[in-house]
This record gives sequence, structure tokens and C-alpha cells, in this order.
Amino acid sequence: MSRELPTAFAIGEALRIALAGDPDVILMGEDVAGGGTRPAGTDEAGGILGATRGLIKEFGPERILDTPISEMALLGAAVGAAATGMRPVVELMFMDFLGVCFDPLLNQAAKFRYMFGGKARLPLTVRTVTGAGMHAAAQHSQSLYWITSGIPGLKTVIPSNAGDAKGLLLSAIRCDDPVIFCEPKQILFLSSEVPEGDYEIPIGKANLVRQGGDVSLVGMGATVNIALQAASQLAQEGIQADVLDLRSLQPLDEEAILTTLGKTGRLIVIDEATPRCGIASDVAALCVDKGFDLLNAPVKRVTAPFSPVPFSRVLEEAYLPTPQKVIDAVHELF
Repeated sequence: MSRELPTAFAIGEALRIALAGDPDVILMGEDVAGGGTRPAGTDEAGGILGATRGLIKEFGPERILDTPISEMALLGAAVGAAATGMRPVVELMFMDFLGVCFDPLLNQAAKFRYMFGGKARLPLTVRTVTGAGMHAAAQHSQSLYWITSGIPGLKTVIPSNAGDAKGLLLSAIRCDDPVIFCEPKQILFLSSEVPEGDYEIPIGKANLVRQGGDVSLVGMGATVNIALQAASQLAQEGIQADVLDLRSLQPLDEEAILTTLGKTGRLIVIDEATPRCGIASDVAALCVDKGFDLLNAPVKRVTAPFSPVPFSRVLEEAYLPTPQKVIDAVHELF
């Protein structure tokens, strides 16, 4: 059985299942339990977008922990908790704050298992809101998943819909390695089908969400919906597109990417991040390195420009990838 839920609610449902099923799971973050100054009896804030609302009443203050506004302290404490056997889920309000707490992730969490010869584990999940689309300006709108995807020892996932968000989050929480769970702003209040009960979606496996034989559109997070909209419009012109949802950025499902490329011979990557050193560039390089003989045309990238995210609503809309930009790129290939 399934029903439609907003992505933020599906994330809350996954947290509830994980907390109920494993006493070692704890939730840490700023305002996830309501904040220390809220009057008794009032509903908690539930984090930056309400995904954790209700959990403090079910699981209590020993497992739903409000933290000071110090991302370095929050991540440092979480890494220590994971190293000693807990399964902390950390809410880092915006991925833009990654720079404040980078050392615990880069030099501790990512290297822990390697430096102990594979004998240690660090089951840490970092939930963080990413991307533009809510007019939150340059310091709260970046897509920085390319940074964590490039660090050996960290896994990075990004769902495109509510059903995947629930299954991927449950997989992340139960993983014995640190996982960065990216929550794109543009999908958090979009509803889609979410199966009831407990289920997992494997980390490292992409999902072909639309079949076509003429061109491959590869997206991640919010750009999967952009690819699907473009594919629907292209179908009216007689161009049929495969749409591949990466879901996992590290590990990356190279086989799925090369399979769709081999099917169509033309590939476009749609990425909300800036073009230099990003996931779109990585996928394009993979296609040239391992799939050159499969290519019938150059790999195209549809990304944000190499610029900070504008605050202006009009400029932000121009900054983001759109279905029309994808369609224009497809026309260039043909």
C-alpha cells in the first residue's frame, strides 16, 4: 500500500521508523526538538522545515537532542557518538554551513574506518537541505554535494521524490559508514507516492524513471523532475528520452549511466550545481573515458552558471536549470 506525502513528511516517517526500530538511533540538531526557550506544551519547531515535528513527544529528550548553534560542536559530538556505537542522525540546517563543520567530516568521519584497517565503523547520517528555489540568497542556496561526493570515505545520496527520500534515508541510517543525505529544497513540499511501512532503497543504485531510445537525460534531486518535464515535451516532437535518476552520487552507478548511453548514444546531464568540478562534469568525463565508443554526439551539461545564487526571484529563476534549457541542449545534439 502507498499514499501521497510531501517529501518532508516522508523524511519524518523514515526517522520515526528508524528511531522506533533501533534504540541506538538518536537525532541531533538545531531546533529539532523545539529549542530550549519554547513554552512547555507547545509543538516543537521540527527543524528548519518541520521534518522532525512530533518526534520529541514520542522518543523523549534523551534521543531527540537540541544542540547549540555550533555546527562544529554538533558534528564533532555526532562523530564521537557514532564511533562509540550510537547511530546519530544529524540535521545540518543548510548544506551551505558545511564549511563551519568540515573538519569532523573530512578528517574524522571519512577516514575513521580506513585508518583502523576496516575494523571500526562510523554509522553517521547527516541530513542537510541543499539547492536554490526558495529565494534564500547566496549563503543558503548552494548545491555543495559535489564536495562530499569527492571525499573518499563519505557516501552522498540525493532523492528526487518522497518515496525515494524515505527509502534512501532508512538505508543511510542503517549504513555503517557516514552518509550525507541531501534534501533538495524544490522537492521538500512536493507530494508523491510513498509506500507504507519499512523499506530501503540501496545506496549506489540509479533508477531509470522513463524509457526512450533517442537521448539520455541524467538528473539528480530536483533536476530529475526537470528532465521528466523536458522528456514529455520532447516526446511531442517525436524525440524519446531515457531519464535516469542518479539517486546516489557516491558511490556512483557507473553501469547505469553507461547502459543508458549505450542505448541512445546521446547524453545530457542536468545539475543544479555550478559547472566546474561538479557531478555533471564527473558524469561527462565518465562517458568519454569509459563510453567513448558509445557516443554519437558530445556529452552536454545543463547546469547553473559559475556564479553565486542570486537573491532576486527573477534572477534565481534564470539561474536554475529549466526544461527549456534541457530541450535546447537536446536540439543541439540533433
